Amino acid sequence: METRANYVLIGAFTLATVIGLLLFTLWASNFSSSRNWREYQVIFNEPVTGLTEGGSVQYNGLAVGTVEDLSLDDRDARRVIALVKLRANTPVKADTRAKLSQQGITGVPFIQLSGGSPKAEALQPAEDGGPPIIQTEPSALQNITDASNRLIARLDQMLSEDNIRHLSATLANLETTTQGLAQRREDISALIINARNASTTLETTLQTANGTLQGLDSNLVQKLPPLLTRLDSAIAKLDSAAGNADALMAENRPALKNFTRDGLGQVGPTLVELRALVRDLRELSGRIEDNPARYLLGRDAPKEFDPK
Repeated sequence: METRANYVLIGAFTLATVIGLLLFTLWASNFSSSRNWREYQVIFNEPVTGLTEGGSVQYNGLAVGTVEDLSLDDRDARRVIALVKLRANTPVKADTRAKLSQQGITGVPFIQLSGGSPKAEALQPAEDGGPPIIQTEPSALQNITDASNRLIARLDQMLSEDNIRHLSATLANLETTTQGLAQRREDISALIINARNASTTLETTLQTANGTLQGLDSNLVQKLPPLLTRLDSAIAKLDSAAGNADALMAENRPALKNFTRDGLGQVGPTLVELRALVRDLRELSGRIEDNPARYLLGRDAPKEFDPK
């Protein structure tokens, strides 16, 4: 009995020791894993078609981790939350950005990290204590999809029923105009010939006008200095005459003042007397013309004898 009891105790101790070693190994591995790896959240606002758990996470083209979990956001099903595990020495900064990329055109999608300037601060955990959240930016595929959607929308708008109807009417008018031009081909040819002749005539006229203007310019340039000399002489004479007039006015200023003060006052009565004199002379000339003998001899003119 004692031997069997010892075996049970030894077996129980051995089993407890093995279980303890396993638990210690698991704890050590978890502790080592927590020291060598860090978890982050990447929230995408676009579909992540092709991205799976265990997918690669690259930083500037180098593999730095894997995708641990993919799930939809409980508050907004349009967003996808990717839980990634990165090496502890990965320089994830506040300005680090993540986007969905793929190897080649038909390759496997993966998460590409970029940015992270040296002076930026390290990315801090979320406000609720969860893993830090890496901000995302649209992927090249998403940009192409958005551009394609905008292009298709514009094409739909451009190719509306009204625009197609207007385009058909424009093409019909263009065809009618083309037919009309084809029927008037001879008239258009004659018009082109006339335009060519008119252009030739105009060119000849312009050459003649240029020659005339050049001759006129040369004559004007030759005659301009003498004209300027005469003009200067005339201006000098006018200045001299003006100076003489000013001097004459200055010398006769007292006499002019007396004339304007006294002489102009006598001009009025003198004109009245002259007017009366002229009137009297007119009357006298009229009397002399009517009866000169009576006015000169003091009696009437003798009557002529008329024998019977």
